[in-house]
Amino acid sequence: MIKVLFFGPVADRVGLRQIEVPFHDGQCWQDVRNVLQSQYPEAFALVSVTAVNGERVRDDGRTPLADGAEIVFMSRFSGG
Repeated sequence: MIKVLFFGPVADRVGLRQIEVPFHDGQCWQDVRNVLQSQYPEAFALVSVTAVNGERVRDDGRTPLADGAEIVFMSRFSGG
């Protein structure tokens, strides 16, 4: 399974903070995003930051995931 976490306004629009999705060999984070984006388009309109296993994603989404991976989707935020 792959653990998917949502933060901030993204979580508010999904209505959940965490879900699990089935793992498939050769699956990439972009594959997970594509499925979830079709289910929650209004939430993914806000996503600007993605992290896999605690590291911000800076690739084209084709890096394969391992079973047990964690993906985080969040919008930009400002602190204060």
